[in-house]
Amino acid sequence: MKSIILLTVLTSLLFINTLKVMAQTEKPESTPDKLVVVWTSGDPYVAERVALMYTHNAKIQGWFSDVTLIIWGPSAKLTAENLKIQEKLKALQKDGVVIEACIACSNAYGITEDLKKLGFDVKGMGKPLTDYLKSGAKVLTF
Repeated sequence: MKSIILLTVLTSLLFINTLKVMAQTEKPESTPDKLVVVWTSGDPYVAERVALMYTHNAKIQGWFSDVTLIIWGPSAKLTAENLKIQEKLKALQKDGVVIEACIACSNAYGITEDLKKLGFDVKGMGKPLTDYLKSGAKVLTF
């Protein structure tokens, strides 16, 4: 009788420990370490003091391992015209932030070649943004 109780207790402990180990090794799929910032504002103060500042710090401080900035709408025109913003964007790139730009927007402003010369990936952004959203990436808009 004692051996049956002992065997039952040992089996239960082994089962509980196995569950604990499994729980520790599984990663939740809904919390990817990717941030996508959709920057749409043409306001240089929003760019400097909010959108680019947060995006840069998210990368260099390690808040997210994978950080992408999407230049969309009026922010594309601001980027092409503002040297200070261009310098900030180059610093983001240097520190590992991926910069993409909407080609429909840049074509509308006539600045596609300007953005490409700055080293940005200028392309249609509807599908990539949709993919980011469906992947569970954290998407923030300024």
